[in-house]
Amino acid sequence: MADFKTLYKSKRMSIPEALGMICGGDAVMTALGAAEPAELLKQVHTIAKNGVTGVDITNCLPMHEYDFIVNPNANAITNSAWFFSGGQRKAAKAGGAHISFVPQHLHGAGMRRLYAMRQDGRRVVLMASCSPMDEHGFLSLSLSATYERLLIDEGAFVIAEVNAQMPRTFGDVTIHISEIDALVETDHAPAQLPHVPSCENDAKIAAFVAERIEDGSTIQLGIGGIPNALAAGLKDKRHLGIHTEMLTDNMVDLVECGAVDNSKKTLYKHKIVGTFAMGTQKLYNFINNNPSVLLKNGYWVNDPAVIGQNYKMQSINTALEIDLFGQCASESIGPMQFSGSGGQADTAVGAQRSVGGHSFICLYSTAMVRNSNGEKEVISKIAPMLKHGSVVTLSRNDVDYVVTEYGIVNLRGRSLKERAECLISIAHPDFRDELKFHVKKHPEIY
Repeated sequence: MADFKTLYKSKRMSIPEALGMICGGDAVMTALGAAEPAELLKQVHTIAKNGVTGVDITNCLPMHEYDFIVNPNANAITNSAWFFSGGQRKAAKAGGAHISFVPQHLHGAGMRRLYAMRQDGRRVVLMASCSPMDEHGFLSLSLSATYERLLIDEGAFVIAEVNAQMPRTFGDVTIHISEIDALVETDHAPAQLPHVPSCENDAKIAAFVAERIEDGSTIQLGIGGIPNALAAGLKDKRHLGIHTEMLTDNMVDLVECGAVDNSKKTLYKHKIVGTFAMGTQKLYNFINNNPSVLLKNGYWVNDPAVIGQNYKMQSINTALEIDLFGQCASESIGPMQFSGSGGQADTAVGAQRSVGGHSFICLYSTAMVRNSNGEKEVISKIAPMLKHGSVVTLSRNDVDYVVTEYGIVNLRGRSLKERAECLISIAHPDFRDELKFHVKKHPEIY
């Protein structure tokens, strides 16, 4: 049997040495969100000093504004992302030629990028965080199983940041020391996503959704004020289960108050299933060494055919804008990329395949924006047409319930005219006449 400690020591090196393993033309893929190797990424821009060029770094939800994102050296590093964070939005808006977006659903993320890069003849490198090695020579990929283990199985070159403070998790996150090509040791708290307090409109929207979620349902929640308000509104439910892409703090609250026990699930009964975790230290403490929490690969977790096997599956997502046809723009403002598709279409379609399942798209009725003159104005988020160039994240064919602070409507099976009437009924009262006028003016399309 191999001496795992000796093998570990043979692969341990400094951060500059590990980054020196990256070659020109490599396609580097980083672990998702809080699972990213932060200390490696803070210094990855220095590979330019080694004369390395043509490296592409693909990431998702970066938690820091790394130098390679905000101070581009496009000759050395380009950045391809399939879910933008704040730093990438700013870089793209500033006209950064080094940054681009990769359209894809969560259930295909990682693997599709790998295949595309290999078609271009690139070597694929995975940079990920791990918890410390156990006595059997195994480490945990910790906070994400979305695509990381799949890339390892596909033969990616692996550079690991072994962080003493990363939680040890279970599921598709196990990696053996023999599968790691280079590692560095760090000791810092993983990036946290602060809890977002809910407002009055969040509570109103959450109340409409909570009324329709029955005991024994399996739920998928996202992040932000609305999901947090909904979690609070579900605390009196019983025997809820969790099958979600993202594990968050509010799910810990639902477990601790007794609302979630996963006893009625059809897939992995008595287990919380997710594909990545991101929140505060409360969440990371909860999932650490917790065998009731499984992080499974996103290709499986977010497959609509898998999601649909859960009894009474309830999917709750948000949108930036919806038009009177029911098309949801959830990731761009006009043609400008804001975030990403994530798993919205995966979970919305999957939930509607479920017996007793539903999909909810939640949004405020209005938003405050700056007009072309730079002045602030209130606009309706239920619009006659999406903004020119907007990306349709969820098609009109796949929309079920839509919720604002003014009510909830079901668009499933509705004609275009009926959809428009339903959506106008939950628009802000100040914009309803304008929306009705648009429909009356265009009978040929409704």
